[in-house]
Amino acid sequence: MGLMKMLEQKLEEIVSIYREDAESVYNTWFINNEARLKAFRSIRRGVLQVVEDIKQDIFPNDFKGSSLEFVISAIAEQKQVFEGAAHPFYWKPKLRIPDIYESQENKKYFGQFLENCLNAKNEKQLIKEIIRLDSRKIKGLGPAVANILYFLHPTIIPPFNTAIVRGFNLLFGEKIKLGSWKDYLKMRSVLIDVIAQNKNLFSKDLGDISGLLFDIGVAKIIIDENASLAEEKYAKKRDSILQKRHKQVQEELEEENTHTKIQYYLLKMGRSLGYDVIVAKNDKTRSYNGESFSFLSLPRFPKLEIDPEVGKTISLIDVLWFREGTNDIVCAFEVEKSTTIYSGMLRLLDLAASWPQSDPAKLYLVVPKKREKEVIAQLKRPSMKTSQEKISYILFDDLCDHFHSICKLGDDHTILAKIAKCPC
Repeated sequence: MGLMKMLEQKLEEIVSIYREDAESVYNTWFINNEARLKAFRSIRRGVLQVVEDIKQDIFPNDFKGSSLEFVISAIAEQKQVFEGAAHPFYWKPKLRIPDIYESQENKKYFGQFLENCLNAKNEKQLIKEIIRLDSRKIKGLGPAVANILYFLHPTIIPPFNTAIVRGFNLLFGEKIKLGSWKDYLKMRSVLIDVIAQNKNLFSKDLGDISGLLFDIGVAKIIIDENASLAEEKYAKKRDSILQKRHKQVQEELEEENTHTKIQYYLLKMGRSLGYDVIVAKNDKTRSYNGESFSFLSLPRFPKLEIDPEVGKTISLIDVLWFREGTNDIVCAFEVEKSTTIYSGMLRLLDLAASWPQSDPAKLYLVVPKKREKEVIAQLKRPSMKTSQEKISYILFDDLCDHFHSICKLGDDHTILAKIAKCPC
């Protein structure tokens, strides 16, 4: 039976397997994943910075230390589908690729391409920009760029990597190539059609169907026992991938539990010091130590006269303390156990810039000891040194060790100065 015929008859069955597997990309990344949702605005902000750096002629001649590194790191942190997303952008001196570091003309065009994609309003405009980029034949700058564009336009642009291509070819009986924009656009067209014809099976967000292709591509889902992925020579690699996925799921559960514990301590601490407190809007259903966050938090976010999009970002800050009965923000906390430090900083800076007060809110990153050097490096970035908004950090261990003492002996938020650090 041909793969296309099999697809017509068994697509629903394949999707069902994908949905029901607790360790599928769908369940571990796509659905109900706050880190995925937060990444969209952070990456958009990062791309804006890349464009601005290129405009100002301060974009470096290497990937390391560039604003592009932040963008790609934020994407790679999504794990699974985006692991290895940074590889195509590393500067390879011997090959002189990707040619956006040494060639000022190519660098400028890449910046214009990103800006045009940021401002694009529809599919036609985006495809036009991709075709223009392809026509420039910039060495080493292929469809890996789609992983950036996905986070700008998730219902129009699908991610693209080896496993997704392999899964697509297996599922649809195609032979598209990894490095070809022409093949990428062909793949994208097929996926858009499949979603349109199977609206009951797939989200409009192309991360959904791409996750399915990824799981097929790494042989987590076998769709044809005669396919090359089922061969014995691939079995060890497949087992290794599945073991790695299982380990990732366990680590993510542990990280989530730690994140929840720290949020709980911050909520309880704020209440003990006499403040109104609120947790990120997508965390209100969480609980710790038998206490629901919805019972600890304000029932609704205080009204802030700010841009709605910025308001959405601020509502995702992990914990906020308000002066009792007011919308005067006293402290803001971003808990960063494994996600990009810079994305948390952006949310805090958005708050400070968008909600000026006579007594500015104190801004804190709360991080594990192992990330202290990374935090210091980010807080010492040139943009932070010149910023009027100062961000301090608190280590998990210090917060946990002194939690009960602060709750019992503290009078107000100034007691945090005893455990907070600021390298600026």
